[in-house]
Order: sequence, then C-alpha cells, then structure tokens
Amino acid sequence: MSPSTQMSIHDVSVSRLAIIMLAIVFVTGLFLVGFDQGQTFSLVYGQDAYIDAYLHELTHDVRHVAGFPCH
Repeated sequence: MSPSTQMSIHDVSVSRLAIIMLAIVFVTGLFLVGFDQGQTFSLVYGQDAYIDAYLHELTHDVRHVAGFPCH
C-alpha cells in the first residue's frame, strides 16, 4: 500500500495591480478594435494615418462581429 498524501487548499487572491493592468489592457484593446480611426498611428505618421487607417483595416471584421459600426 502506498502512503496517503494530503492536499491543502490555500485561499489565493488576485492582486489589485493585476486587476488594474488587466482593465488597462481591456480598455486599450476595446479602443483599438472599436473606435480607432487612425488616432493611434497619427502620433507617428501625422495626418496620413487618418487616410490609411491601418488598425481600422486590420480589425475591420472584428468590428462587425462585435457590433461596432465602422462605415
């Protein structure tokens, strides 16, 4: 016979920093997928970013599936 082993369950809590970081990632992703029309890349490319709208084109189908109107 093998000796029995005991398992102890510990109460593990998630730190507030992890929750805040997850919320920041979520809000940033929501903005990039749902609302960005060139604002993010305009910091680097200037006014041409509004014409090209790279992130809009990359996330175009995701916007429709998520219910965001984009055109």
